[in-house]
Amino acid sequence: MTEAYIVGAFSTRFSKWPDKSHKDLTREAYEGVLADAGLGDGADIEFAWFSNCAMWAQGQGSIRGQVCFTPLVREGRFPERVPLVNVEGGCASASMALHGAWKDVLAGQSRLSLAIGVEKTYVPDDPEAQMAGFQGGIDCLDPDEWRAYYRAAGERAGKPFDEGPGRTVFMDTYAMQASHHMKTYGTTQAQIAAGAAKNHCNGALNPLSQYKFQLTPEAVLEDREVSYPLTRSMCAPIGDGAAAVLVASADYLKGQPRAVRDRAIRIAASVLTGGKYRKLDEPGLSRLAGQKAYAMAGIGPDGIDLAEVHDATSFCEIYQAEMLGFCAQGQGGPYVASGATALDGELPINTSGGLVSKGHPVGATGLSMIFELAAQLRGEAGPRQLREPRVALAENGGGVMGFDEAACGVTILERTH
Repeated sequence: MTEAYIVGAFSTRFSKWPDKSHKDLTREAYEGVLADAGLGDGADIEFAWFSNCAMWAQGQGSIRGQVCFTPLVREGRFPERVPLVNVEGGCASASMALHGAWKDVLAGQSRLSLAIGVEKTYVPDDPEAQMAGFQGGIDCLDPDEWRAYYRAAGERAGKPFDEGPGRTVFMDTYAMQASHHMKTYGTTQAQIAAGAAKNHCNGALNPLSQYKFQLTPEAVLEDREVSYPLTRSMCAPIGDGAAAVLVASADYLKGQPRAVRDRAIRIAASVLTGGKYRKLDEPGLSRLAGQKAYAMAGIGPDGIDLAEVHDATSFCEIYQAEMLGFCAQGQGGPYVASGATALDGELPINTSGGLVSKGHPVGATGLSMIFELAAQLRGEAGPRQLREPRVALAENGGGVMGFDEAACGVTILERTH
């Protein structure tokens, strides 16, 4: 099989950026990824994938990427006539963009393909417009179906389904899953808090994090409740940002300077799976995505040195540690609380700070995970740098379909030098 390599990776800082437009963030991420790849311009790019979810709610649908790249094309920074595909799949959108760029290269259609995710979810002084950007992540055509599903599941989980103000329905679904896990396996709120505190401490070491403060598990538990057992510190914040990756063929890589070749990261696996209305006890779609990715890369969970997982809430790190085979089913709580996923643990997870600290601009999130893993594999992660990691995994889920995400991407990266 043809191999594909990451030759450039970049992320903006995630924050609330009311004065930065989508075009501003696009430019920052695009120029950043060119610089990281050692390219003076984008003349070699043959295809591009643009990830975004909420721009339609802020006045621009359909041709979002083309609109955001218009100034760059006009200035000669991005080549004319290059096809650009707009990708939307909830919080997994950026992983879909990367998957597309990876397929471009594997198919032999492109020697260099761009994946870029850009998002603004913070809308000052207009909470209704802010919430509108998230509404497409659930079935809007038949809402009675998921409300009935959640009411029945809530009774079983011991947490009645109750939509409330000041939060999205997604937080309620995570809270019900956490409650069911607590009821079934004895997972505790303190174990969820331990994971949240660990990630806030990691985020404090990351100059690109939206939140840069450390927290203790006690402080996490004392924070404002969003939907029990989840407190505010256990939930990803609203924010803006962009991230980008350049994917190259082995042939293209051979023609690059030694400095670029030495920093290239091989994409060992890229897998997407789709969600369904599953039973509460049934494994989630990330388990299948992980199994397929391991098979593609020719390794098992024990071959992973670090991971970035989609902790839209801190319960997700517990759950994904189980789904991805890092610990036994039902043991995610003790596993995370033991320190196993800390920077000095046996399998560091979310060295970036995770979504709860780094931030979660939906359409950029999956590529920001890849940026973090590439930084670690290249030895460029600064004070949170691990000791010589070689293989890394990213898990990125998006949208909801019952208790599944609507889509999930699992990517495995390998350092080759």
